[in-house]
Amino acid sequence: MSRGDPTVDPQRVSWLPIPDSSGFPLQNLPYGVFAPPGEMPRVGVAIGEHVLDLAAVAAAGLLDDAADRPAELFAAPSLNRFLAAGSATWGAVRRRVSALLTAGNVDLADRGLDRRALFRQDAVEPRLPCEVGDYVDFYSCLEHATNLGRIMRPHGDPLLPNWRHLPVGYHGRAGTIVVSGTPVRRPLGQQRPADVGAPPRFGPSRMLDFELEVGFLTGPANALGEPIPADRAAEHIFGLVLVNDWSARDIQAWEYQPLGPFLGKSFATSISAWVVPLDALAPFWVPAPTQDPPVEAYLRADGDWALDLQLEVALTPAGADEHVVARTSFRHLYWTLPQQLAHLTSNGATVRPGDLCASGTVSGPTPDSRGSLIELTWGGEQPLVLGDRRRTYLEDGDTVVLRGHCGGGGDAPRIGFGPVRGRILPAEQETT
Repeated sequence: MSRGDPTVDPQRVSWLPIPDSSGFPLQNLPYGVFAPPGEMPRVGVAIGEHVLDLAAVAAAGLLDDAADRPAELFAAPSLNRFLAAGSATWGAVRRRVSALLTAGNVDLADRGLDRRALFRQDAVEPRLPCEVGDYVDFYSCLEHATNLGRIMRPHGDPLLPNWRHLPVGYHGRAGTIVVSGTPVRRPLGQQRPADVGAPPRFGPSRMLDFELEVGFLTGPANALGEPIPADRAAEHIFGLVLVNDWSARDIQAWEYQPLGPFLGKSFATSISAWVVPLDALAPFWVPAPTQDPPVEAYLRADGDWALDLQLEVALTPAGADEHVVARTSFRHLYWTLPQQLAHLTSNGATVRPGDLCASGTVSGPTPDSRGSLIELTWGGEQPLVLGDRRRTYLEDGDTVVLRGHCGGGGDAPRIGFGPVRGRILPAEQETT
């Protein structure tokens, strides 16, 4: 993850026309899985408004000098094999693809791949970028944790005693991770009874929320019983995605004690279709917030590990205009990515290629920078006004879109993450 990497040189341009507004310039090259109409899914790289088919590029022998058996890595319905290949292969493939797309290079054109291996993004179907084996959701933002503590424990300390000593997290459900654009059905579940001693209510959640998060996908596995040191995290983190970890606050409130999140969180988690590699983000790492008290030795990592990533949430009620309801920055995160990975494996637990680790809700220090509705409406006490609509929590037909980018000002190219979009469908009716 070097700032001297030529693939992030802001002066480097492509022979492929790329709109100025694109979040996918030559310096980005995020990976994903796509399927042209009627064809099998395979791995590609987003460039401008197009996708470069890496399976076709590999079949032409143009990646032979960058990876061992590249056809097996990219003619596949997921990124998992590529993730397992490790950071040396990731870097070599990125440099080769960047060179193929740089102005003056004719290798793709000489083989007709400038026509056969380039697809418009709006003409293909994005797929989930990898098979997620395990999913961990952290609780790493100080502002978010403090806000929720004040809402739920207004007369107590907003932070529990462990919060500043370790990255709090829980194991989520990998089987309900979906790619951006997948509708989300309102979950059914038990909710707290209105009166003490009364039975709980079972039915559709009335407090459905979004959560603005950023996640990373892991690469090579560690051996069982062998923790990953924080200062070696870059060898095991492939790239980042945006994450909406939908939450049913009423189901969660009734079930979470004594063992934590369960059905109120496991019904859906949406991620962006494109995975921005760690190397593309090299110019945008900044010093992390000061941690007080100092952390344990196993959680210390050299270098800057806060990311200057600008984030926003937009909400569109059915039949109405879009409203941006929150803007914040990922640089506010208290617990960094290396610390999350080091803590996750500190007891000897393993990660495998394609595992997802999410940050937890990212909020900032101001009321308009809060990354969830429970914070934005302060537990429903202060509804959002969206034109002629009001919202405390999500209603059926609402569409939520998360967006994020680094750079885009001065000489820094805009490194986009692609949106995370989800529309709320009505709950399935309870059957008796």
